[in-house]
Amino acid sequence: MQKLLTATAALALTAGTAAADGHAAYTLHILHYNDTHSRIEPINRFDSTCSAEDDAAGECFGGSARLKAAIDMKREELAGENVIVLDAGDQLQGSLMFTTYNGDAEAEMVNAIAPDVMAVGNHEFNKGDENLARVIDLLEMPVVSGNLDLTGNNVLGGKIEDTLVLEVGGERIGIVSALATDTAETSSPSDQVVFMDEAESLAQDVATLTDDGVNKIIALTHVGFPADQRIAGAGIDGLDVIVGGHSHTVFSNTEEGAEAYPTMEGDVPIVQAGAYTKYLGHLTVSFDADGNVIDATGDTMLLDASVEPDAELAARVAELAAPIQEMQQEVVGQSAGFIEGDRSVCRVMECPMGNLVADAMLDRVKDQGVTIAIQNGGGLRASIDEGDITMGEIVTVLPFQNTLATFELTGAEVIEALENGVSEVEEGAGRFPQVSGITYKADLTAEPGSRITSVMIDGAEIDPEATYGVVSNNYMRGGGDGYSVFEGARNAYDYGPGLEQVVIDYIAAQGGAYAPYTDGRIDVGG
Repeated sequence: MQKLLTATAALALTAGTAAADGHAAYTLHILHYNDTHSRIEPINRFDSTCSAEDDAAGECFGGSARLKAAIDMKREELAGENVIVLDAGDQLQGSLMFTTYNGDAEAEMVNAIAPDVMAVGNHEFNKGDENLARVIDLLEMPVVSGNLDLTGNNVLGGKIEDTLVLEVGGERIGIVSALATDTAETSSPSDQVVFMDEAESLAQDVATLTDDGVNKIIALTHVGFPADQRIAGAGIDGLDVIVGGHSHTVFSNTEEGAEAYPTMEGDVPIVQAGAYTKYLGHLTVSFDADGNVIDATGDTMLLDASVEPDAELAARVAELAAPIQEMQQEVVGQSAGFIEGDRSVCRVMECPMGNLVADAMLDRVKDQGVTIAIQNGGGLRASIDEGDITMGEIVTVLPFQNTLATFELTGAEVIEALENGVSEVEEGAGRFPQVSGITYKADLTAEPGSRITSVMIDGAEIDPEATYGVVSNNYMRGGGDGYSVFEGARNAYDYGPGLEQVVIDYIAAQGGAYAPYTDGRIDVGG
């Protein structure tokens, strides 16, 4: 296996066989980003589309125009050096830009930013094989994902590469890739997309490139940081670097709580750049004459207001955003009555909007073995009148661009989560739990932490030792609103479809006007 040499060995090597002048034989600068999720416009500190007021105040981050400016600036700084730009996937899904343009706007932005290669992310499949194929046809750079067997797929076949070789500064840089094998559960590929084991597929592709004489190989993955660590630890001979995505992990040497940039797993440096265009990663890798990594350094760059957006692309983004104002008026369904979603209700008791949202969440993932939905009342920001329901109304109710998060908890952990949810009812805290799939009772005269008196599922008391599939939103899964118990959940996936789209789809599937209701699933006494 190619080795990242110790400092002593590296020093000896640079004095001898690496290069005559005591430097590495070849140095490569890797600029990278991942999980854009349709954040074409700048984002605020909650990762949602930034308001014009906040943007003018310099309180926003990222956006395609700012990302392009940062990459162009780096390219200019590194003029004459060996530079590649990598996109680790998940361009699609996450904002009204995707809802409006179905991937066309994202493809236009990627072309403007001009990475050398883009990996396939799981959400590239959100609107099926056909839409992904159409988006790929719009792209001006190759798309790679090596663990997809597309031999029986006449839509995507021939459009996605297994491996790539980039010629950079007289050297051949190999690119291999893998996509998370649970994409069939988290997105919408057809049955003609067959997923192979990530590590095994990467090992085969690395061997193919190595046999072809390529000795500098980067895995551009969309499997998540834990899986990247497992892949690096598998000892794939010839794999030098992993540039990842999917888990939205922030790597930084200055930001508190972030993973080290790069994180070493054995001999392999692993990097990722958060999500939503908020960061740009810059990894500098030095190789010896035999293609062994002798140094890997760098960091992520926060794309805040200090980075001036590219003016031409910013103007184009504004042009694309204009019709979204019209789209807000699109009718997505009807309601047979007033859907109460006011904070004065949804933060203290069962409310019709809470039932709608929680029911929609559970309905979306019930085929994945999920039986419990928990939605924070503070995530519901408006009511909806009887009659036509517009896209704008749904986005007003659910303005945070949260995504579905699925995971597993024990019954005891579900009770712990509900205890947190009812711990600050008196203050009208946003953590109040709206639910589906369960009923619960709480005694608000008791001390916080001991208020839940009953939790029922399928007509029986919840089993504290049993394991249950749970759906919530990514904010809560990350510990938001005090739901720290969710942070340690098993088999977690935090980046499902947008919650607003889940509710829109649920309303549209009703076959008539949605009838708002309460049914006593929450009994808050005291």
